[in-house]
Amino acid sequence: MNYIKTPQALADAIAALSKEPRVAADTEAASFHRYRDRIFLIQLSSPTRTEIIDPLALADLSPVGMLLGNAAVEKIFHDADYDLRTLDRDYGFRARRLFDTRIAAQLAGEPAVGLAALLEKYVGVKLAKEHQKADWSRRPLPAPMLAYAAADTEHLPALREALRGRLLALGRLAWAEEEFTRLEDLRWTGTPEGEDAFLRIKGAKVLPPRQLAALRELYAWRESVAAEQDRATFRIIGNDALLAVAKALPRAAADLRGIVGLPDSLASRHGTALVGAVQRALALPERELPRVERAPRQPRDPAVEARVERLKAARNRVAAELGLDPGILAARSSLEAVARAQPLPKDRAGLARGGELRRWQVEALGDALLGALA
Repeated sequence: MNYIKTPQALADAIAALSKEPRVAADTEAASFHRYRDRIFLIQLSSPTRTEIIDPLALADLSPVGMLLGNAAVEKIFHDADYDLRTLDRDYGFRARRLFDTRIAAQLAGEPAVGLAALLEKYVGVKLAKEHQKADWSRRPLPAPMLAYAAADTEHLPALREALRGRLLALGRLAWAEEEFTRLEDLRWTGTPEGEDAFLRIKGAKVLPPRQLAALRELYAWRESVAAEQDRATFRIIGNDALLAVAKALPRAAADLRGIVGLPDSLASRHGTALVGAVQRALALPERELPRVERAPRQPRDPAVEARVERLKAARNRVAAELGLDPGILAARSSLEAVARAQPLPKDRAGLARGGELRRWQVEALGDALLGALA
């Protein structure tokens, strides 16, 4: 394992990895600890070497982007979705020619698709778990954390070989390759926190307007503190505690005592700020109170619902025959789209026309779905 923190070491490492047929990749962030999430470590492994790249020490990571975009080298990820989106967000990197061991395991019918379970089953390696929620933004990183990060990629080439062989034996490699190709189009889609972000707190939308205004003020206060300290918001105060204070509408610090869901330590530490936020909400005129606007429910269509149930039954039957999770074979949303589209009998091409079903899904499931609609 090499720890890369100079431009020359990075150039040398990428030059060596670019000659390999495949390279495993992973990233480490610190959203569990930091307000501003970003990539704090990049791991790259071939069957013979592992490179741990420190983005905090390197101003220019473009060699990594060149490797990811090099179609001559296959990139192996486990559950690539978030890694690819954050690489796009932080650096604008695009990856080509991918192999995702999680997707491969799902299509192979594995009941447990976590990296630790797969490595233990297929490679005989037992991963340590003590650094799963570690703070990867800290420096220097201790040797045990670096070893943990390296283990996430150094065994992926062997796992890829085993899962690829399993997919070949099942005749499903083309299914996986279709999914891998779609990963190349992933982009960061996160948006900045909007003014209604507080409504995402569980239980917010059932609050009456005055309590909802208090929650909005409390949420805004917590965001400002977390941003100033660059700490994860829950490390300032959790959602349940914010909701409890909003419901209680305390007028003074003494009122904070005894609020179920608000620990005494938080009441003591943030009492002035919590009461201040509530007082701002209490001072608002009625016309300025937030209200939850509920979208009108779509009218039920019994005929469509009946078709969805028939399609689910057909999907579940085929999934059982293939040894696959039904949701992996076809999501309910895809079945609903098919039910609304009502393709003609024997029209397999019509099943794929709406873009809801992949080619491999039509191949595996098409006749059963059409039969269910007949």
